[in-house]
Amino acid sequence: MTEPDHDRHLSVRVPLPTHGWRISPTHALVAAALCWAGFGVIVWAVEAGRTAAVDSAGLLLWRRGAELTPAGPPWVLEGVRDMTALGGVLLRNLFAMGAIVALLFLRLRREAVLLAATIGGGWIVNSLVKLTVGRPRPMIVPHLTEAGGQSFPSGHSFNAAVVYIAMALAFAAMSPRRSVRWTLVASALLLTLMIAFSRVWLGVHFPSDVVAGWLGGAGWAFLASALLHRPAKAVAEQADAALEGMTPGDVQQKGPADPGEAS
Repeated sequence: MTEPDHDRHLSVRVPLPTHGWRISPTHALVAAALCWAGFGVIVWAVEAGRTAAVDSAGLLLWRRGAELTPAGPPWVLEGVRDMTALGGVLLRNLFAMGAIVALLFLRLRREAVLLAATIGGGWIVNSLVKLTVGRPRPMIVPHLTEAGGQSFPSGHSFNAAVVYIAMALAFAAMSPRRSVRWTLVASALLLTLMIAFSRVWLGVHFPSDVVAGWLGGAGWAFLASALLHRPAKAVAEQADAALEGMTPGDVQQKGPADPGEAS
C-alpha cells in the first residue's frame, strides 16, 4: 500500500467566491424611503412634544418599586449590558474592520469599499442629526450604564443598524441562495432591534430615540447600498488595476463580475 500524498492534499486551493449578488436598487430605495419616512414622522413628533407619554411609559415599563430598579433577576441586566455592548463604539468598529478585512481577503473588494463608505457616511449623518435636534437624555429613571452626548437619535441604534445591516448585505453577495441571503439580513435586523431596545431598558434613551435611530440607520444602510454601489465598484476596479500594474504575476483572480439584480 502506498502512503497518502499529504502534500498534494495540502496544495488544493479553495476557490474564492465569485457570485456577486446585490440587493435590487429599487427594493433598497423603497426600504430606505419607508425607513426615512418613519424617521421623519418621529422627528416631527419629538419636536412637537407628542411623544412624552409614550416615552415615559416605555422607560417605566421595565422598572419596579420606589427605587425604580430593573425588573428581573441580575443575569437579565448583565445580558442587556452585553447586548448593548455590541452596538458600542469598540465592538461595533472591531466587527466592521474585521468584516472589511475578510472581504478583502475574499477579493470582494467592491463589497469592502461599499461597506466602509456606508459606515463612514452613516456616522456623519447620525452626528449631524444629533447636533440638529439636541435632545437631552432622559432623567426619568436611573441610568444603568454610562452614556454621554445628546439623546436623539440613539447613536447605538443608528450606527449598529448601519454596521450590521451593511455587513449582512455585503456577505450576502457570497451566496447564490435566496434563503441564505434572507437569513443574513433578517438576523441583522433582529440583532439591531435588540441593541436598540437595550438602550431603553438601561434608561439612557427614550423609546422614540431608539426607534428613530434604528429607522435612520437601516434607512441609510439600504440607501447607501443603492447609491454608493457604482462609486464603490469604480474604486475597487481602480484598486484591481493598480495591483495588476504593480504585481502582474501575483494577481491571478479579479473580484466577482457585475452582479445580477435580486429581490
